[in-house]
Amino acid sequence: MKKRAAFKTLGCRLNQYETDAIVTDFHEAGYEIVDFSQPADVYIVNTCTVTNQGDHKSRQAISKNRGPMQNNALTIVTGCMVSNKKGPFLTENANTYIIDNKHKTHVFSVADAHLRGEIADISSMPEDVFGFSIVKKGFHTRSTVKIQDGCDNFCTYCIVPAVRGRAVSRPADEVTDNVKRLIDGGAKEIVLTGVNICRYKYGHVGFDDLVERIISVPGDFRVRISSIEPEGFTEKFIDLFSNPKLCPNLHLCLQSGSDKILLQMRRFYTVKQFTGITELFRKKYPAFNFTTDVIVGFPGETDEDFDDTCRVAEQVGFSHIHTFKYSGRAGTRADRMHGQISEKIKNERSLVIRDISEKMKLHYRKQFIGKTQRILVERTRSRGGARGYGENYIPVIVASDKLLKNEFYEVKLGEILNDKEKTMKAGLV
Repeated sequence: MKKRAAFKTLGCRLNQYETDAIVTDFHEAGYEIVDFSQPADVYIVNTCTVTNQGDHKSRQAISKNRGPMQNNALTIVTGCMVSNKKGPFLTENANTYIIDNKHKTHVFSVADAHLRGEIADISSMPEDVFGFSIVKKGFHTRSTVKIQDGCDNFCTYCIVPAVRGRAVSRPADEVTDNVKRLIDGGAKEIVLTGVNICRYKYGHVGFDDLVERIISVPGDFRVRISSIEPEGFTEKFIDLFSNPKLCPNLHLCLQSGSDKILLQMRRFYTVKQFTGITELFRKKYPAFNFTTDVIVGFPGETDEDFDDTCRVAEQVGFSHIHTFKYSGRAGTRADRMHGQISEKIKNERSLVIRDISEKMKLHYRKQFIGKTQRILVERTRSRGGARGYGENYIPVIVASDKLLKNEFYEVKLGEILNDKEKTMKAGLV
C-alpha cells in the first residue's frame, strides 16, 4: 500500500505555497495525499502565529490528530508558530517533529526517513528558505512562485520579522527559471509571493525589473501579484500593467486610514501617499481592482481615527477588505502600548468595516455587467458549469459543460449573485 500524507495549512498565501511545494515532494515520492480528517501515516501542520486566532487554530489542528484513530501516526509541525513558540506548545517525541521556517524545505526528507526507520537529525540540515520544489501537485490551480522572504520593517504590531527573519531576496535567474518551468509544465497563472515583495532586490534587479523579466517569458499565461506594501512604487512598475499578462489588481495593505495610527504602527507611508498610489493607477487603468487589509482596534485608535479609516476605504473603493481585530503579540511594541481597545469595540468596528466592504464589492462588480473578461477556469462541476476568475480577480460562474479546467475563455459578464463573493454569472463570447 502507498503511504499516506495529510496536510493542514493555516495563514497566508506564502504558507499555502510552501505547503503545495511539500505536497509535490510527497506526491512524486509515491505517497497518496489524503484529507486531513482521514487516517494517514504522516500529518503535516503548517502553522500561523500572526494573530491569537492563528495560534488557536494551529493548536486545534495539532491536537486533532492525537486521537486513537490515528494509530500513533507521525506528526510534523512547522511554520511560524513553531519559529515563535517552539517548546511551550509542543514537545518533540518519537512520533513528533518540530521544524522551523528555516528548515521547512526538509519536511519531506524528515518524514520519509522516519517512516523508513531512520533517524532524521534536523539540526544537521542546512537552512534554506528558497529550496522548495516547483509545485506540480498542490491544492491550488494557480502556480505560486516565492521571490522573497523575511521583513525589515518591524511594524509595532507584527511578529513576522521574529518568525521569518530579516528580508532576503531570491536570485532573479532562479525566479525566471522557476516561471519558465511552470509554464512549460502547463501553468496558466503565476502568483508572485513573499513576506514583503516590494522590497525585492537581488544585485541590480529590483521588484519592477523582476516583474518585467517574468512577463517577458514566452507563453500564454498571466501574472498576479499577491499582498504588497504601498512603498517603492515606480512609474515603470505602474506602466508594466499595460501588458495584458499582468493582472490589473493588487492587494495593497492599508491597515489604517489615520496618519496618527499609521505612525504608531510604524508604517512607512501616509494616507495621502497611499491614496496617491491608487489614484495614479486608476487614472491609467480606471477599472483597476484594489483589495486591502484593515486592522481595527489598534491601541489608541479613537472614534475619529476609525472614521478616517472608513472614509479612506470608501474613497479608494476597495472591492474587498480583509478585516482584522488587533491582536496583541508578546514581544512587539504595540503589546506594551497604552490605550488597549476592548473586544466589544473591536467587534463593533469590524462589523462596520465588513459592511463597507460588502457595499463596495457590489459597487465594483456592477461596472463589469455587460463587459468581457478572460477567465481561467479553476473548477468544473459535475452537473455542468465552471468557475474561475477574470483578470480583475472577479469570481465568475459560466453555465457551460464544454469548459476545461486550467484553460482561458472569453466571457461576457451578467448577473451578480447574492453570495459572499458576489460571484458574477457569465456566458461564453
